[in-house]
Amino acid sequence: MSTENHNEALPTDSPPPRNGSPPRDSKGWDGKLRVEKRAEIVNADALSDPDYSDEDAPPVEYIEADEDLLDDYPLDTDEIDLVHRRVSSIPSLRLERFKAVEKLCLRQNGIAHINFPEGFGQALIDLDLYDNLISHIKGLEAFQELTSLDLSFNNIKHIKNVNHLKKLTDIYFVQNKISKIENLDGLSLLRNLELGANRIRVRHAPLTHKLQTTDPQEQEIENLDSLTNLEELWLGKNKITEIKNLTHLTTLKILDLKSNRLTTLSHLPPLPSLQELYLSHNALSALSALPTPSLRVLDISNNKIQHLEHLAPLSLLEELWASSNLLDSFEEVERELGGIEGLETVYLEANPLQLRGPAVYRNKVRLALPGVRQIDAAFVRVE
Repeated sequence: MSTENHNEALPTDSPPPRNGSPPRDSKGWDGKLRVEKRAEIVNADALSDPDYSDEDAPPVEYIEADEDLLDDYPLDTDEIDLVHRRVSSIPSLRLERFKAVEKLCLRQNGIAHINFPEGFGQALIDLDLYDNLISHIKGLEAFQELTSLDLSFNNIKHIKNVNHLKKLTDIYFVQNKISKIENLDGLSLLRNLELGANRIRVRHAPLTHKLQTTDPQEQEIENLDSLTNLEELWLGKNKITEIKNLTHLTTLKILDLKSNRLTTLSHLPPLPSLQELYLSHNALSALSALPTPSLRVLDISNNKIQHLEHLAPLSLLEELWASSNLLDSFEEVERELGGIEGLETVYLEANPLQLRGPAVYRNKVRLALPGVRQIDAAFVRVE
């Protein structure tokens, strides 16, 4: 049959067939059902509200009885360790059975409320609730012997209900939602305070007299006055712009302020016992005199510092971390660090003085500082 006769044989309402195409009707439909690909959100609140709960959702799988987790523990045990065991309810553990527990670790569970049973915790000295779902601090009234409390990686916004724990020496609030240091009065034995990765900002200093005014730019790290035995203060990854109001911390040995918003060190108070100072990942452009005669470790890496200065008086310095700045002078390296006899480690990589001549960089540092044992991540070869 010729092509012409074949076309004449087709219905007049059918489009002519195309090479390799399936037959279609008069409206161009090829007989296949197509559904538009489109996602429909039926519970939009679930995207914005972390506490959203769908009543029609299938039930979450739970362990039938959390107390079964403790069947293997003798009643006179002094330590209970339940890490990542999907515990959601403290009361269901029936901890009142264990009268001699000194250390309780409930890390990485689904605990939202601190509600210990009456009669538990008389001997407890170490409580670890790291990485749970806790929003409010309460229910710790009976733990008068507690020396260590870890509430890191929770959803806490306010520090409260802990200042009755007079024997506390270590307290951890890392990675919460805390914006203010408060309610730590009376914890005179506290040695270590960790508040890294929160939302702490320095506050405007209060008026000292109703007729006096304060500089609107004057701000302070607040409410640490009573912590007279504090040795370690960790405030990294917050929103702090000034180092003030630390004068009373005369026993402080470690101060961590990395990943904040510092632009100057001019307000750093005298800290006679300070041994380690961490200031990396800020916006420092210059070094000021550091009234820290006992300093052994100084980390100023990842800033915008252009010159090494004011370091020669730090006669006890052992480690200087100054990578990723704008340092350009080996003469400054020798002038500021060459006279420090105990200096063993220097990190100067990713500065112009290293990037400009990477092949000769290590030799130049060794000539400037013949006593160092480690340059960046590599130990100096002893010949």
